[in-house]
Amino acid sequence: MSPLWTSDEIAQAVGGVASTPFAVAGMSFDSREVEPGHLFIALKGEATDGHKFLSGAIGQGAAGLLVSEATPHPHVLVHDTTLALRALGIASRARTKGKIVGVTGSAGKTGTKEALANALARANKGAVHRSVKSYNNHVGVPLSLARMPQDTGFAVLEMGMNHAGELADLTKLVRPHIAIVTTIASAHREFFPSEEAIADAKGEIFEGLEPGGTAILPFDSPHRDRLMKAAQPYAAQILTFGSGEGADVRALEAIDGPRGTMISAQLPGAELSFTLSQAGAHWVSNAMAVMAAVMAAGGDLAAAGLALAEMDGLTGRGARHTIKRADGDVLLIDESYNANPASMAATLAVLAKTAGKRRIAVLGEMRELGAESDALHAGLADSLLASGVDFTLLVGPAMGPLAKALEGKLETVHVPDASRALDRLLSVLRGGDTLLIKGSNGVGLSRLVTALAGGVQ
Repeated sequence: MSPLWTSDEIAQAVGGVASTPFAVAGMSFDSREVEPGHLFIALKGEATDGHKFLSGAIGQGAAGLLVSEATPHPHVLVHDTTLALRALGIASRARTKGKIVGVTGSAGKTGTKEALANALARANKGAVHRSVKSYNNHVGVPLSLARMPQDTGFAVLEMGMNHAGELADLTKLVRPHIAIVTTIASAHREFFPSEEAIADAKGEIFEGLEPGGTAILPFDSPHRDRLMKAAQPYAAQILTFGSGEGADVRALEAIDGPRGTMISAQLPGAELSFTLSQAGAHWVSNAMAVMAAVMAAGGDLAAAGLALAEMDGLTGRGARHTIKRADGDVLLIDESYNANPASMAATLAVLAKTAGKRRIAVLGEMRELGAESDALHAGLADSLLASGVDFTLLVGPAMGPLAKALEGKLETVHVPDASRALDRLLSVLRGGDTLLIKGSNGVGLSRLVTALAGGVQ
């Protein structure tokens, strides 16, 4: 196999100096993720400095280092490693001839990115590159680009933001042929005066579209026309997706079944029926966005349908675990990675349709909601009550307004942090329960998932 990058190619791309010839098969800026043959990029941040981990990275098999300080190990020396990573991403994008898809949205962007990459890979094995995890910010996007093999046929790259202007910068690095906005909701509301302002910031993704590019946006969103206006100056084609009459890619029917959701979809000039392994109306919407993108990319729609039927749940975003207990199994739905009002409501709707002797919801606070935080947390009460939950464990100070809204309506316990949540949860959990765990990543509810999936009873 050809190397991902040689030291000379890296040096030329970033304006650096190579100490000795070497070649790399991958790269990372997290020393814990370094694998044999990787380039370790020593970034300097507010919390730590990657140069402290150079020997450790070499010890784990790194073939070379990207550094801004002298080191005896094989390296490329630059003035600023963050700027060098950006330059390497730009060089990687410039050398590929593959079709690039950019994905953003207030919710669903990682799931849609994974589903689309799987859908394209079903008929193009080995030719599809994707962002890993949620590497979607000012360092994650350049890293995802820099990791892209030169012969990539398709790339699906996630882009996130929490301030206006961030997506405008990222999309001009990615230069997508297809740009998707999954949904607009009050995520990161702390940094925006209104949901309309969030829509405007998400609409920045269209500014980087390549000539002849396609914009894909949610038909059922109240911000559809705003997004369409944002796309029009940059997109040669605009496709809408959803379930409403008039959507270009539309779910005509979605029926829950024992093996997933059976969907009948209408596309321009075609109809398609397939099974979606993931549950929930939000996933039906994501699937329509995926099909729109596959069509725009010239992919195989039938193979995409098969891929959606085969897709497993994502860690922290819908993965399901069976917890073995002496008194019976517990079904755990892991949604611990992220939360905003829209994704909370969508996930609680899934819980309502999931069988179990009892339904238990562990909900962590939603962060970065600003002045609207109290109202948005309290507003979850209706979705909780409609879901048929029997017991709710609320985690974090911001959940106080919701706890108050549920008084006298639902058995509820409110604890200050995740460390207090596990013991309380174990005291009420019983065999036959269906358990949902969801909250903003910073709350740390993934620790509960790890403990339960690891056998704590």
